[in-house]
Amino acid sequence: MNRIATSLCLVLCLALPLPALSDSGTPELKISYALTSTPGSAADSSQGDLWTRIRAGFSLPETDPQLTQVHEAWYTSHASYLERAIQRSKPYLFHIAEEVEKRGMPMEIALLPMIESAYNPMALSPQKAAGIWQFIPATGRVYGLEQNAWFDGRRDILQATQAALDYLSKLHGMFGDWELALAAYNCGEGCVARALARSHGRDYASIKLPTETRHYVPKLIAVRNILRNPEHYGLSVDSIANEAYFMQVNLSRPMEARSAARLAEMDLQDFLSLNPAFQRRVIHTDTRGVLLLPADRVETFQFNLHRQGKDKGLQTYDASRGEKASGIAAKFGVTLDWLKEHNPLKLYRGKVAQAQTLMVPVVKRAEAGVKGSGKPAKTAAAGKPAMRMHKVRKGDTLARVAKHYKVKVSELRRWNGDVEALKPGTILSIPDVAG
Repeated sequence: MNRIATSLCLVLCLALPLPALSDSGTPELKISYALTSTPGSAADSSQGDLWTRIRAGFSLPETDPQLTQVHEAWYTSHASYLERAIQRSKPYLFHIAEEVEKRGMPMEIALLPMIESAYNPMALSPQKAAGIWQFIPATGRVYGLEQNAWFDGRRDILQATQAALDYLSKLHGMFGDWELALAAYNCGEGCVARALARSHGRDYASIKLPTETRHYVPKLIAVRNILRNPEHYGLSVDSIANEAYFMQVNLSRPMEARSAARLAEMDLQDFLSLNPAFQRRVIHTDTRGVLLLPADRVETFQFNLHRQGKDKGLQTYDASRGEKASGIAAKFGVTLDWLKEHNPLKLYRGKVAQAQTLMVPVVKRAEAGVKGSGKPAKTAAAGKPAMRMHKVRKGDTLARVAKHYKVKVSELRRWNGDVEALKPGTILSIPDVAG
């Protein structure tokens, strides 16, 4: 597989601030979003089919017609494979074509994920190359792709596309030829440089390359030929709108993928197909929280998020070494399975094997007591005592809880808001009168 370089770079061309999400005027979750097309680009004025735009940009030569015909025959005899790949490309193809066009590159490059991964962002090669552009881990790390237990930037549609085109541009600068650049994308720049040094020829057709690489460009040209004139091959290709499919949304705190999909009123799998880089179904990275949504779902997402209020979502929790995982789960009203699904939890005999930061639900009226370590939180604020926590059980009342902890009901109201009807699972902050 190819050895791809990347740099972390997102296209933020049109930023639209959203209103505050709480009545207090202090948003609990700030959102900004952006179209991935640039104002004034062809996308703003062009109408109709994206395929028409892509076909107009084809420019690569066909240097090995015989080998190209072999791959044309394979694709036409495996029409269902081609159809599935085209279907998967629909959310991504406008963005890719837009970026290719901006750089003045041959539009065939927008089809390169067809032969790399069939536009499957979850594709993983035996060499551990991942994503639609098939990055290997080492090269991704060298060029700054974030890869950890939360996020794999090799699968991110925006970052991976930017990286692949950066790398191809670099290779074209090295070899001065797009076919050689594509060959180097497949087998590495050193591979092509050595092939050129051994040969009297100076182009793709005249140098000796590994078998896979020798087939690589003809395979791309075969896909190009079929999509340029599908009727000639007895196929039909559905049109794709020549407009941005998705928009980018920046979140100021983590969020469950299920929650984000529900707020956007989307199927979870459709949501994940736009956000495949998140490893734990949590919209969270070490540097930022960014998700993609279909352009026609952003307003719905914003409205539902505002209506939901500020008490939903996720927060960080600093788990200590030796802390019982089941205790952490109970503290935040989730199951141990939930904790494992949403965190790269490392356990030894049911206890946290090493200190680590976890994602947990935001707990109502108890942030002072649970934020950070989960132990009673002391504060520098004058007059505020240390806090304990109490998880409300069925049948609990304020009077019963106050009596159990030997505090006044008025103190419970003071530290937990004006609560009356207690709901099971709610976490109360209890002032530690001995503290």
